[in-house]
Amino acid sequence: MNWQAISVIYKSEMLRTWNTLLQSIASPVISTCLYFVVFGSAIGSRIETVGAVNGEGGVSYGAFIVPGLMMLSLLTQSISNASFGIYFPKFTGTIYELLSAPISFFEVVLGYVGAAATKSFIIGVIILITAGFFVDLKIAHPFWMMGFFILTCVTFSLFGFIIGIWADSFEKLQLIPLLVITPLVFLGGSFYTIDMLPTLWQKISLFNPVLYLISGFRWSFFEVSDVGHELSLAIVILFLTLCMGIVWWMFKTGYKLRQ
Repeated sequence: MNWQAISVIYKSEMLRTWNTLLQSIASPVISTCLYFVVFGSAIGSRIETVGAVNGEGGVSYGAFIVPGLMMLSLLTQSISNASFGIYFPKFTGTIYELLSAPISFFEVVLGYVGAAATKSFIIGVIILITAGFFVDLKIAHPFWMMGFFILTCVTFSLFGFIIGIWADSFEKLQLIPLLVITPLVFLGGSFYTIDMLPTLWQKISLFNPVLYLISGFRWSFFEVSDVGHELSLAIVILFLTLCMGIVWWMFKTGYKLRQ
């Protein structure tokens, strides 16, 4: 394992974040705070609790949306950081120097994806701390929470890495995150439980893969979920494995890397 090469790629990507700290860190955190103000205050004042059984228990709406908001930021930031990280060398032509270097595809992926996942993790931690100033937040299962947290960062950084290789323009970098991922997150129970939906839409929502991710993550906080947390974990691991297979195929065939 060429740890020196991995370290160079990792540090280079992290340095780019520190040089654009306002855009990379502050912007998503401020956006999330605005969600808390708008949804937590405006809508939360009309919804007392979510997930109550026979009128008992449940979670305050302000706290209920915290996992959904974290997932929204983690998914979009993981994809954005990883896709731009690998696309920029393609755009400038320096990708050929990387491909000709004595470094394996696994080491390249480890450097880029590791950096993107680290950035997303930092943003997620800041959002979690910030949420504590708005709502009374408790984590019922810290181990499960960290598991979903880290898996989300790594999995969607890998997915972003795939998008960065596939894209041949800056417009395409934004195509899937804006037109696919963001709508799926909003429709995946970020701000509501699917029990609030009509029966037909509850069944349709079960085909949304992001629902399982948000549901499992929310369960780790409040033990409230739309689907079982074991199933949520299995779906995330399955998607992670699929992304790893696609990245391996891209490097093996040189798909949009050697053109």
